[in-house]
Amino acid sequence: MTLARGLTAAALTLPLLTAAAPAVAEPAPARQAVDLPVVQAIETLPLEKENRAGYKRTKFKHWVDADKDGCNTRQEVLIEEATQEPEVGPRCSLTGGQWLSYYDAKTTDNPRSLDIDHMVPLAEAWDSGASQWDAKKRERYANDLGSARSLVAVTARENRQKADRDPADWWVPAASASCRYLSDWVATKVRWHLALDQAEKNALGERAAACPNTRVKTDIAH
Repeated sequence: MTLARGLTAAALTLPLLTAAAPAVAEPAPARQAVDLPVVQAIETLPLEKENRAGYKRTKFKHWVDADKDGCNTRQEVLIEEATQEPEVGPRCSLTGGQWLSYYDAKTTDNPRSLDIDHMVPLAEAWDSGASQWDAKKRERYANDLGSARSLVAVTARENRQKADRDPADWWVPAASASCRYLSDWVATKVRWHLALDQAEKNALGERAAACPNTRVKTDIAH
């Protein structure tokens, strides 16, 4: 038998190789759910001093179009939170909808009058642990559509009144919103494992005393 060019007799004794199996994607991390009374949820959070050294808002890339559907994060929140569904036009322009800003219990049919508030502001997140994250995780945080609590459409006035202040320095003006805001704040910190400082923890504890039946329900972000 004549051997093919370049093929040695020794090579004929090697086992035949099968085609490589296709790579198997790593499974997504299992969702870790939290469901606790708000007082207990507060106690799960680390207590640390805040440190804003090195913070820049640009370190959190936000209002991206993660799913490439033409609507960025701001527009996705407006569509999701509308109490009356808007018509979505070219470039994700929104018309005909209605929204409730729960911070101050005001309604509007003008999406331009609303800001999208990061429940835990970007600067506060930085102070509380996000300074240690990489850029991709900070981007996920700034565009977190995985929890309805993380981003909320509110009147521009209230968003700017709140600015980057935590519950020791600012609270929602609508009494009807107090327990919801408490739960949303704590849930966001639990979801992203962000720390509390002492003044913030004290303020949350005082608010929790007035909300004995409030629970914190969220999934842990990765």
